[in-house]
Amino acid sequence: MYQVDPPLPPKEVLPTMYDLPSEDPKEPGLPDQFHIWQPRLLDDTFHPPNYRPDEVFVASDLNLYYDIRHPLWYKRPDWFGVVGNSRLYEDKDLRLSYVIWQEGISPFVVVELLSPGTEKEDLGQTLRTVDEPPTKWQVYEQILRVPYYIVFDRYTDRLRAFMLQADRYLEMNLEERRIWMPTLKLGLGLWQGTYQGIERLWLRWYDAKGNWISTSQEEALQERRRAEQERQRADRLAARLRELGINPDEV
Repeated sequence: MYQVDPPLPPKEVLPTMYDLPSEDPKEPGLPDQFHIWQPRLLDDTFHPPNYRPDEVFVASDLNLYYDIRHPLWYKRPDWFGVVGNSRLYEDKDLRLSYVIWQEGISPFVVVELLSPGTEKEDLGQTLRTVDEPPTKWQVYEQILRVPYYIVFDRYTDRLRAFMLQADRYLEMNLEERRIWMPTLKLGLGLWQGTYQGIERLWLRWYDAKGNWISTSQEEALQERRRAEQERQRADRLAARLRELGINPDEV
């Protein structure tokens, strides 16, 4: 294709999410249960208070295309969150993939859940030849410049966090195993509790007061409990009125 002046916009000459594959059929295996439940808990508790819900996009195991010069190169983070971008592609469609030259906004935080086969790549300990795609670490740090990169090993319950400073990731000191992100007004930490019937340490978002963000299921349960407490209070009041010879239905 010949260059034109002025250059054509990327959307006219480069593939969009409709053109690019949403998965690699050659990739063996499927996510295990932890790789299914943990991202869902992150989804359900990621509610940055300074962004509207329609300005927040989260995804897990979704192809993330990052290089305009190599449009078929992608990474597939276990979980990532984007703020300041529409929840829907062009405000109307569910995404098949996340294509950076179409979206224009990089993820703000990426989470990788370590597996024995991916640990070295997730931690930037693998080498590549010049003709190979960059590693995950290089993509997140040097190309997308993701502000926060979180790595959790469920086998050892070790949580590590890397924050972008200048042009490099620096590991954060996690004495309390919590990471506060001022821009989001949210923090991410390890929570000991039961989710989907499984008791263990889970990654979960917390608010400025240090309280864990409730899941939609927990909020519904809390609402039922409040309604039941209100009903019991009303029953006690009605019983007391009857003791006083007052018909509560006429009050």
